[in-house]
Amino acid sequence: MASKLRIHYVKSVIGYNVRQKRTIQALGLHKLGQSVEQEDNPVIRGMVRRVQHLVRVEEVES
Repeated sequence: MASKLRIHYVKSVIGYNVRQKRTIQALGLHKLGQSVEQEDNPVIRGMVRRVQHLVRVEEVES
């Protein structure tokens, strides 16, 4: 079974640099409080690590 990551957007990107704003957008997050599910792979894990102060992550079995 492939696992997924549920990513919750919990803190605004206002005041942070453009790379972090674009990483949030690339994860599929647009509005504060929004949640998305992404496949658990090294690319997504790296993106989450870059913005770990802005999101909350939990593993979900699909």
